[in-house]
Amino acid sequence: MKSKKQKSVQSAIKGKSVPAPQGMRFLDHSWASGLLLLIITLLVYLPVTKCGYIWDDETYIQQNRILRTADGLWHIWFDFRATPQYYPMVHTSYWLEYRCWQLNPMGYHLVNVIIHALNVLLVWRLLRFLRLPGAWLAAALFALHPVQVESVAWITERKNVLSGLFYLAATLTYLKFAFSDNSDLKPKKSQKLFVLSLLLFLCALFSKTVTCTLPAALLLILWWKRRRVLRRDVLTLIPFFVVGISLGLFTAWLEKYHVGAQGRDWDLTAVERFLVAGRALCFYAGKLLWPHPLIFTYPRWQINSALWWQFLYPLAALLTISLLSLARHRIGKGPLVAVLFFAGTLAPALGFFDVYPMQYSFVADHFQYLAGIAPLALIAALGVCLHRRLPEKAKIFTPLVPVLILTVLAALTWRQQKIYKNVETLWCDTLQKNPDSFMAHNNLGAFLCTQGSFDEAVKHFYRAIKLKPHHAEAHNNLAWVLATHPHPAARDPNEAIRLAERALALSPLENAAFYDTLAAAHAASGHFDQALSLAQQALALASAQEKKELVREIRRRIDLYRQKIPYKMPPAYPGNIKP
Repeated sequence: MKSKKQKSVQSAIKGKSVPAPQGMRFLDHSWASGLLLLIITLLVYLPVTKCGYIWDDETYIQQNRILRTADGLWHIWFDFRATPQYYPMVHTSYWLEYRCWQLNPMGYHLVNVIIHALNVLLVWRLLRFLRLPGAWLAAALFALHPVQVESVAWITERKNVLSGLFYLAATLTYLKFAFSDNSDLKPKKSQKLFVLSLLLFLCALFSKTVTCTLPAALLLILWWKRRRVLRRDVLTLIPFFVVGISLGLFTAWLEKYHVGAQGRDWDLTAVERFLVAGRALCFYAGKLLWPHPLIFTYPRWQINSALWWQFLYPLAALLTISLLSLARHRIGKGPLVAVLFFAGTLAPALGFFDVYPMQYSFVADHFQYLAGIAPLALIAALGVCLHRRLPEKAKIFTPLVPVLILTVLAALTWRQQKIYKNVETLWCDTLQKNPDSFMAHNNLGAFLCTQGSFDEAVKHFYRAIKLKPHHAEAHNNLAWVLATHPHPAARDPNEAIRLAERALALSPLENAAFYDTLAAAHAASGHFDQALSLAQQALALASAQEKKELVREIRRRIDLYRQKIPYKMPPAYPGNIKP
């Protein structure tokens, strides 16, 4: 005959829910609580369906020629350099959607919202399986927290929500497999669960390789629930570690040599990376507790190991982990596991590996899409535990607290989506909150060029260069406008040549567009032989990189240079300006 403790363990393994506090018992009904989570998530994210394309969406969707061709799927999966980043599951989803709604942004936004809503349901089911108090509340916090808006409202961050879907599904499937010895599952079904979890993990990696931390997270969860890690657990997770580490290192290589994450912005010592990691951890925890202000591009910190106070951030993180470790026998492992999951899941984005966004900022809201689950779950569990300790009379009013918190978060999320309406709104909001963002100045300038506001764009390009003198794209963009301005009086060919040469010197990779700009600058100065030579070099690079649109543009300019005619931009035309 089983003891009460054994029955409790059996219930935990089978994923039975934890009794909700009095006043919230309706959440015990799985279908009703799941439906409620789905409805509130979809309703709160309604404004995003009216948003358009923003930064990077042009390379992922609008100008991505692979989405338009029948053989695009082959290139997506087998040509590692055919897409901005090698995430074939993400680009496959875009390829399929293009056949449904082509370039209508509403469809892509709606899919992001639906995937996020499914992730919310998976978070809830996973926490119920682990018998965590306040599972529904934790899932609702994950659904409505405004820090998640960047991942959901930004089409390019399909990487986050899609990888999250497979990550969470793989986690739940593997845990059912890991606890299969204590359940009624047959061996064959248990083996199928293992294979399925591994396949789901691969899909997560092919969506975004930051999910490579999953096997470590699984070991952490097993240690928490079983009090120890079995040798069998380690052995069964070896395939997960192998594929996770392999694809993670492959992405790091592509990030450096294909995307361009190399140069002085990434030249950090081990101590400086340690300082970045500690400060980033504190930053992300702070944004979960107080999500204001939320900025698309946060200021990039000045890291200096000579300043003693910068060591306080990593020391605070280490002290928190140490104290929770020492107190685990008294308060349980839960808080320690939550903090370790948070830090471990964020590890690929803490500055230890070179990623392209590090030149703009060391942090971004979308980096903690999955990592934030653990702290939010801990907050929800603590809230439920505190509720249970209150006198019966006080418990009548406590359900109002989570309702109030969720209402405030929903309002903040609704409002936050408005900044993703279009490119202009995004960069204007960024500059309002972070006026020294060189990237925002450069990208707003690039947008203004598409509207024909070249003179206004020039001001932003100059500002971007002043803020960051070694920003190659801003030098190239300013050079392009000064060389090809529609009005001859506004051109400055000599300055354009200087800026274009500087852009090429600053660029870590061979850039066809930069050579094209230098060719146009020389043509504006009347140096047509040199312009032809540079344009031919740009054409060869663009052809090798399969940039078909740029190839066509360069060929048209070569024809002009042969006729001794400089290139002039038509009104409202960006040319090869780089946002």
